[in-house]
Amino acid sequence: MEWIKLIGILIILVGFILKLDTIAVVLVAGLVTALVSGISFGEFLSILGEAFVANRLVTLFFLTLPMIGLTERFGLRQQATHLIEGMKGLTPGRFMSLYMFIRELAGFFSVRIQGHTQFVRPLVEPMAQASATAKYEEPSEEDAEKIKARSAAMENLGNFYAQNTFVAAAGVLLITGTMESLGYEISAVAVAQASLPVALIALLLVLISNQLLDKKMERKYGRKVELSDKDKGGKQ
Repeated sequence: MEWIKLIGILIILVGFILKLDTIAVVLVAGLVTALVSGISFGEFLSILGEAFVANRLVTLFFLTLPMIGLTERFGLRQQATHLIEGMKGLTPGRFMSLYMFIRELAGFFSVRIQGHTQFVRPLVEPMAQASATAKYEEPSEEDAEKIKARSAAMENLGNFYAQNTFVAAAGVLLITGTMESLGYEISAVAVAQASLPVALIALLLVLISNQLLDKKMERKYGRKVELSDKDKGGKQ
């Protein structure tokens, strides 16, 4: 009856299908799994508490929420937008390609930029929108939503494909530990080295995709023509 210990997976599956509270479903699944495995309720609480303490840094996410609110309140988004609007030659595709490169470079050095809520939404997405407004005519709502989605995609792609390029990343250590437990001799350096070509290929494909986005927007909206003071005076 060893298979009964997998009942927790069934509980989680049913809970997600019924759209029940996620935390409650996971806790119930863990408790039921513990009880059918011969673990007492007290031991279950002990394991749960140890896991919470070991991963308490995850709760630091909530400390970033007031900081995000303050930056929004005092105009960090507006200042970032003005900065991008003043850069000539910067297109949405080029800016997002630059962020993708920075994101992968950060992953290589294990520097955590902190993702969508703390970085992409307050800064990257408004700056990408500003580069579109500065370079082309005012984009439609549909194209603005596409830029928003692509800004989020740069974070996902950069994090996903470059996270294992750091030799001590959690994913690298997980792969190494799993392979060694199966009897394969493998080093963390080898896993990181194998991840580098994947990250570079992902970056290349993103560069091409963003370049195509710029060409599409230029055909659709055309470039903004900035008149000098002399030209303006002559036309008057």
